[in-house]
Amino acid sequence: MESHLGEDIRARAVGAALGNEPFDLVLAGGTVIDVGTGELRPADVGIVGPMVASVHPTGARTDSADWFDCAGRWISPGFIDMHVHFESSMLTPGQYAAAVCPRGTTTVFIDPHELANIAGVEGVRYAVEASRGLPVRFVVQAPSCVPPLPGLELSGHDLHAADIAEMLSWDEVGGLAEVMDMGGVLSRDARMVDIVAAGHQSGKLVSGHAAGLTGPALQAYLSAGIFSDHEVFAHVDAMEKLRAGMTVELRGAFDFVLPLLVEELGRLPEFPTHLIAATDDLFAATLLEEGGIDDLLRRLIRYGLAPARALRIATYNAAYRLQRTDLGVVAAGRRADIVVLSSLEAVAVDDVFVDGRRVAHGGAMLEPVTEAPAKTPLNTIQVPPLTADDFVYRLPGVPDGRHRLKVVEGVVMTEWGETEVDVVDGAVVIPDGYLLNVVVHRHGRIPATPVAGLLGGWGHWTGAVATTLSHDTHNLCVFGRDPADMAVAANAVIATGGGVAVVGEGEILALLELPVAGILSPLPAAEVARLQAEVGAAAQAIGLPPGPLTQPLFSVMLMSLACLTGPHVTDIGVVDGTLGELVDDLVLS
Repeated sequence: MESHLGEDIRARAVGAALGNEPFDLVLAGGTVIDVGTGELRPADVGIVGPMVASVHPTGARTDSADWFDCAGRWISPGFIDMHVHFESSMLTPGQYAAAVCPRGTTTVFIDPHELANIAGVEGVRYAVEASRGLPVRFVVQAPSCVPPLPGLELSGHDLHAADIAEMLSWDEVGGLAEVMDMGGVLSRDARMVDIVAAGHQSGKLVSGHAAGLTGPALQAYLSAGIFSDHEVFAHVDAMEKLRAGMTVELRGAFDFVLPLLVEELGRLPEFPTHLIAATDDLFAATLLEEGGIDDLLRRLIRYGLAPARALRIATYNAAYRLQRTDLGVVAAGRRADIVVLSSLEAVAVDDVFVDGRRVAHGGAMLEPVTEAPAKTPLNTIQVPPLTADDFVYRLPGVPDGRHRLKVVEGVVMTEWGETEVDVVDGAVVIPDGYLLNVVVHRHGRIPATPVAGLLGGWGHWTGAVATTLSHDTHNLCVFGRDPADMAVAANAVIATGGGVAVVGEGEILALLELPVAGILSPLPAAEVARLQAEVGAAAQAIGLPPGPLTQPLFSVMLMSLACLTGPHVTDIGVVDGTLGELVDDLVLS
C-alpha cells in the first residue's frame, strides 16, 4: 500500500522527469545510497512537491526552481523506526517528533499501548489526533494486549476484539501491535484468538512479541499468523527467528547482541530482507544525547556491517515490512523523505527533508513543531494521599519471630530467591541488602490497596523512588526501605498527576512531573531530558544500581511488567510471569 500522492503531483513529476518542465528542487552533487542494490552512486535528485521525480547523473539537468548543495555528502532515504513506544520518551507526539526528526527518522510505527493501558481506545485516539501533520509520519498500531496478562495485573481499561476492530478500521492505524500474551496465543485462549483474528481480518499487519520462544513454541506462534518480533536477547535468538521466516525488529537496547549478530549476518549468502530497525523504549535524554535509529546504525557499522546494509534495515527493509511502496528508497515515484549525511560511517545527519521540504538542519528543527488539537488525557491518578503506614510490610496471619520468605531477586530479569526476615509487632523488618517494592492500583477500578514484595540484588538504598510510569499497566510503583520516605515520594507524584520522584531523608531530591496520562510531559524535549537526567542522578545517589539498561531509571519502570519471565510485584499481588500465576503464599517457614 502507499499513502496516495495524487495524480496531479504525478503528472507534474512525469513532465519534470522528461525535461518538459523544471523541478521544484534539486539535491545536487551528492552520492545516493542505493539501499536496494547496495551501490553508492554520484547522482542528483530532482523533486516535485512531496515526490522524487528523477534520480539522474550529476549535472545532467540545470532547470529547477531551487537547488540544495550536497557536494561531498551522502543522500539516504529517511529512517523508519519499525517498533516504538513513544511514551517511554515521556514526550508528547510533537516533542517526540522534534527529538527524532533532526537525527534522520521520518516515519515511526508506533504502538501506543502505554496510553491504551491508561485511557483505553481514547488514549489511542489521542495519539492519532496529536500526531497529525507532524514532520515525522506516525503510523499507529492498535494495542493488542490491554492489559498484557489479565488476572495478573489490572490496567485502566480492558480491550477486547471489538475495540481492536474499531481501531483497525481507522485510516491512521497500520496494524495490530505486538501480541504479548504468548501463552494465550499458544493455548488458543478465546480472547487472544479473537484479537489476532481481528488483525488478520483487517488486512493490516500483525506484530509480535516472542520473548524466549524457540523450537516448537516459536513455530506455533508463527503458525498463529504473527510474523515479527523485537524481543531478541541473543544473536542465536535473532538467527533462529530470521531462519524461521520471522521479521526481526532489531533494537539497540542490548548492545552485546549486535557484534555477534553482525558476524552471523556476514556468513549468510544473502542479506535478509526481513531484518528491520527499531528503538522500542528510549528516554528523551537518550534520544537527544545518543540518538535513536541513527545510534543503532552507527553501532552496527562500527561492528562491521557495511554502511549500505545497515541503512537498508532502517529504510528499504522497513518500508517493505510496512507495505509502504512510497517509502524506503531514494527513487523516482517515491516520497521525498531524504536524509543528507556528512559521514556515512558515523551516520552524521546534516539535513532532513520530509515530503520534499527541508525540516531539520544541524541537529535541530528549522521551525517549531506544533501538535494538532487533541483531547489530552489528564487527571488519571485516582489514588488518595498515602501514609507511612501504607509502606509497612505486613504478612497477615504470620506471628512475630523469624521466618523464611520467597523474594524477587534481580533487576528486570528476575528469579525467585529466599531470605530470612524478622517480624516484629506484625511488621517485617526489611533485611540489609533488600528493598520493599510497593504497587498501588491507580486507575480507580479496584481499591488503591498497597501490594508489597521484597527485592534482592538492588544494593543499599538510603531513600525512595516512586513512579507512575511503570510498564505496562502504569500503576503507582514505589521502591525503598523507609516507610516515611516512600510515602513522601508516592504523594509527590500523586499530587502532580503522575511522574517520578526521588526522596532522601524525607526531602524531595528530584521530581519529574508527568501530568499527561501520568506518563507524559507537555514540556519541550530538551527540558524533559534535563529533568530525566536530574531524577536519574538523584536515584543513583540514593542507591539505584546501574542495571542492564541504557537508562538505569528504566529498571524501576519495568519491575512490574508481568509478561516478563520470573516473579514481579503488580497491583494484584506477587506474580510468576514464567508460570502466569498469582503466588498467594510467600512464607516458606
